[in-house]
Amino acid sequence: MTAAKYNGRNAMTAQTALTAFQTHEVFNQTPALEDYNLFTTDRALMDAAESNGAGWAKDRLSAYGAKLGSAEVIEQGRLAHKFPPQLKLFDRFGHRVDEVEFHPAWHNIMSLIIGEGLHSAPWAEPKPGAHVARAAAYIMHAQIEPGSQCPTTMTYGCVPAIKRDAAIAEIWLPKIYSRQYDGRNKPIAEKTGTLIGMGMTEKQGGSDVRANTTKAVPVGAGGPGAEYIITGHKWFFSCPQIDAHLVLAHSPNGLSCFFVPRWLPDGSKNAIHIQRLKDKVGNRSNASSEVEFHGAHGWLLGEEGRGVPTIIEMGTYTRLDCALGSAGLLRGAVAQALHHVYHRRAFQRHLIDQPLMTNVVADLAIESEAATALAMRLARAFDRAGDDAQEAAFRRLCTPAVKYWVCKRAPNAVVEAMEVLGGNGYVDEGPLGMLYKEIPLNSIWEGSGNVMCLDVLRALQKSPDVLEAFFAELAPALGSDRRLDVAIGNLKDEFADLSEIEHRARHVVEKMMTALQGALLVRHAPAAVSDAFCASRLGGDWGRAFGTLPKGIDTRAIADRARPV
Repeated sequence: MTAAKYNGRNAMTAQTALTAFQTHEVFNQTPALEDYNLFTTDRALMDAAESNGAGWAKDRLSAYGAKLGSAEVIEQGRLAHKFPPQLKLFDRFGHRVDEVEFHPAWHNIMSLIIGEGLHSAPWAEPKPGAHVARAAAYIMHAQIEPGSQCPTTMTYGCVPAIKRDAAIAEIWLPKIYSRQYDGRNKPIAEKTGTLIGMGMTEKQGGSDVRANTTKAVPVGAGGPGAEYIITGHKWFFSCPQIDAHLVLAHSPNGLSCFFVPRWLPDGSKNAIHIQRLKDKVGNRSNASSEVEFHGAHGWLLGEEGRGVPTIIEMGTYTRLDCALGSAGLLRGAVAQALHHVYHRRAFQRHLIDQPLMTNVVADLAIESEAATALAMRLARAFDRAGDDAQEAAFRRLCTPAVKYWVCKRAPNAVVEAMEVLGGNGYVDEGPLGMLYKEIPLNSIWEGSGNVMCLDVLRALQKSPDVLEAFFAELAPALGSDRRLDVAIGNLKDEFADLSEIEHRARHVVEKMMTALQGALLVRHAPAAVSDAFCASRLGGDWGRAFGTLPKGIDTRAIADRARPV
């Protein structure tokens, strides 16, 4: 074969190979949901912010919603999850450093959330509706990058506990209130802003923190504000890279709470040694760890032996955030599903025009709106509990109940939303993979479902007025919907006989929360939404898969309301 013929054949073969890879045009693929406003496209969230006293914050919330929905920030969230933190125990010379290294995207997202004040704004700038405004922003942020909410939530929850000690508060609160994110591994005196975490659970105890074995010995006489030496471990130590943690340890007079900084006042590192980072199913952008205290220094918050009540006060706020975070993750998944069905075509019609699919996405939209309404109403109780005894009682009863119910319902809905997208929903290139792997966390964190339901019973036993406050919240909705009235009547019957109440605790809490959701939607949501909720969750054969709304429901109106446009 001549050189000319050989080269000609080679060229033809290359052309044929190139053409072979050009088999089709890409079409009928749903465009990415980006460059949209998470606040103004979420009618349920806007309504809940307004009805719960944060209407004054709508411009700021709209600005944050636009920022979060930008393609740039969505990409930063993706990168933060794609490249998880790495543990660096030693420097190249062999010195122990106990540092955690993050992708730059993590620090960018942290700058965003701290800049918005989600770690401290209600404390630093108290005003009516401050917790509600923060809650709305928190729900939005969860949809884009939930890992950054862990250090943010713990810092938010720690403030009441830190206020117990004037000396600690004087040094630390101004930098907690700062909106400057400072991720440097430096002593507090050199930082422009600071974050706080907590260390409660140990290998042998889990939720049973009284089984902890970590010990704290006073340096001197001991007592509130005194210095102690701590020896032991924590099995889950969230965010080891941040500046201080509230830690439970046994002191001479019982289980106590200690403020344990990463750096000591003299500028030396505290003896907190990271053993490893947790290899978690989700929450990949955030560092969770196991640590040991080899004679670490801590300062007693509150009284010896009162560690659980002290740190549970922090847990009350973090439980609120579990409910808000799950409501946000749920909304994020439902928004993706709705965006998909309005763009994707199958069998010569858009998916939204196919009655069964409309039923599914409308049912998901109802679940999302009900979760948002419930979590935002709880946030309002946090705003008002200090001045209103009834709101304080409502908060005590409903914080564990709302956390249980929203966190328990959300995973099934996220799975259903993933199914709406089919195979495109089940790949990590899209956002639903992250939402799917993240959604179980809030049900586990800060107390599992059983712990929450038992805490509801504890509130009922210790403070009978909490039940009165709960039914007072339902009262304004009575007479608006027959199915809701029946559900409230049946709920009252549940409390008439308290025998075996622990055995049926989940059943009782679920009835409480669906009745409360129904009451909130009847009062504040469009008729199509409240009617669908009462028909399915209260009056129908409920408990089946999503997409089983009964006849007569205006499913298209519900889907249109929830569509992220």
